[in-house]
Amino acid sequence: MDRLAFQHHRPLKAGRPPANWLGACLVGGLLALAACSQAPSDSGASSTEAARPPDGTVEMSQVQAAFIGSGNTGSGTLTYRGRTYPFTVAGLGIGGIGVSKIEARGEVYDLSSLEQFPGTYAQGRYGFALGTKSAGDLWMKNGNGVVMHLVAKRTGLMLSLGGDAVVIRMGQ
Repeated sequence: MDRLAFQHHRPLKAGRPPANWLGACLVGGLLALAACSQAPSDSGASSTEAARPPDGTVEMSQVQAAFIGSGNTGSGTLTYRGRTYPFTVAGLGIGGIGVSKIEARGEVYDLSSLEQFPGTYAQGRYGFALGTKSAGDLWMKNGNGVVMHLVAKRTGLMLSLGGDAVVIRMGQ
């Protein structure tokens, strides 16, 4: 018999996907992120925010580490209706490689009450850090429709392109 015609494959172990499954999922996820970045968004993250005054402002400091998957943690302050409110932030996501510290500031839109601010935000990000040279933007939106547009300054060594789920809690 021809050995090429009958190849023996090892059976999969229960609960363990094929080795190429992880790679296929990562490629699919990155392609989906790329497609989303090219399509018009209903996230509210558009040029209309820049055309109207923000409802508040945010300053945030985070540490982010990534190697395909990413994680971040930090704190910040929301300035809303003349008062300042501290908050904490933590999240997990996909995309990027490296470690950086992020100092971000920006505007908050569609915030009609303080109770709408905390919660889980979807975050799209891109940027880089090489020592103290950096660039990048963060767009975030939560389930209450609150939108944040942040300009980030990073220090460290990082290439970032991806998305995260970020949880904001009031107080510290």
